[in-house]
Amino acid sequence: MKFYLETERLILREIKETDLDGIFALDANPKVHLYLGNRPISSKKQALENIQFIQEQYRKRGIGRFACIEKATGEFIGWSGLKFNKGEKEAVNGIQNFIDIGYRFIPKYWKKGYGFESATACLEFGFNQMNYNIINAAALEGNIGSNKILTKIGLQLVSKFSYEDVKANWYELKKEDYGN
Repeated sequence: MKFYLETERLILREIKETDLDGIFALDANPKVHLYLGNRPISSKKQALENIQFIQEQYRKRGIGRFACIEKATGEFIGWSGLKFNKGEKEAVNGIQNFIDIGYRFIPKYWKKGYGFESATACLEFGFNQMNYNIINAAALEGNIGSNKILTKIGLQLVSKFSYEDVKANWYELKKEDYGN
C-alpha cells in the first residue's frame, strides 16, 4: 500500500531509506526523546533499523508512521501518523491491538503547528480511508504540547497510567464521535 497525504504546508508519505539523515537527526536528538523514555539513538545504523521497522509495519500491518516533508523547503521535518500496536509486547496502558496516532518532529520545526496539521490529516485518513473504529494515543503528562494537540484534534482523555514510573495520559476517539 502506498501512502500519500497533503496538507496546506506538508506532504505526508511513506518513510523511505532516503530519509536516513532526517530520521537520524530526529531520533538522535535528546530534546526529541525527553518525553519518550530518554533513549535517543547514536548511529545511522540504528536510524536505518527504525526505517526498516516502519517499512515492515506497512507490509505486515497495513499502516505505519508517515514522513513529514515541508512543502516550502522539501525538507524532512519528522514523522506523523498511525501505528497498529499489536500484541502484549506493544501494549500501552495494559491495552493491546489498537491504532495509535503519534507525531515526532526535529526541534527547529516545533511550535509551527505542524503537529496539529499532520495529526488532523492522519486522523481523517484513519477514520475515512482506513475505516478504523477507534484511534488512541498516549502522552506523558509533562509533554504539554502533545497533550494539547491530542485534545485539539478531538481525542478524549479517558485514563491516566504510569509509563516507566512517569505519569501519562491515555486518549481515545471513536469514529462515531469524530467531527462532532
